[in-house]
Amino acid sequence: MFTGIVQAIGKVREPEKLGNGVRLTIWAPTLGLEDVAIGDSIAVNGACMTVVDKTDKDEFKIEVSAESLSKTTGLDTFGEVNLEKAMRLGDRFDGHMVSGHVDGVGVVESMEKIAESYKLVIRAPRVLSQYLAYKGSITVNGVSLTINSVEDTAMDTLISINLIPHTIEVTTLKHLKAQSEVNLEIDTIARYIERMMSLKNDEDSLF
Repeated sequence: MFTGIVQAIGKVREPEKLGNGVRLTIWAPTLGLEDVAIGDSIAVNGACMTVVDKTDKDEFKIEVSAESLSKTTGLDTFGEVNLEKAMRLGDRFDGHMVSGHVDGVGVVESMEKIAESYKLVIRAPRVLSQYLAYKGSITVNGVSLTINSVEDTAMDTLISINLIPHTIEVTTLKHLKAQSEVNLEIDTIARYIERMMSLKNDEDSLF
């Protein structure tokens, strides 16, 4: 379990082919790897990954399967990634409940500077539309954010998000531009509500 509060920006150093997947070496000197062991979970751009090796105090390795590659973006190439270690009992909960299971890939419609902040507009897959709500939570590349507006179209759903200067400074969202792809995870609570409502509707239809 994660919170969507990015703890460090890492850099993918050596993507290696591994069957149909990849093995990544991630340089993360500011994450604090001294308490990370092989087998621990780290969210990499919002996707929960398992540490398979620690080359030194500043680097760790993960293996990304073909299935994960097909459901995410940005995990098979060089570049900066948002990192968050898994929560521990007693940690502060500053974001929202994040599982690290990417629900879909969105496409940036625009990234516009407005005063000191930025307005980020993303086209989310239509299949996620029912989980996206005004002032609801969403995770974008591992960052816990609040949705400011929702507009459904025939093909997808447009959501707008306000990014404060601090978020721009401490995450990789600063690099986003039109047509950038992003990993999206819907709010876990919304997922359970949808499931409960579907079961209730099924029960009501029996009477």
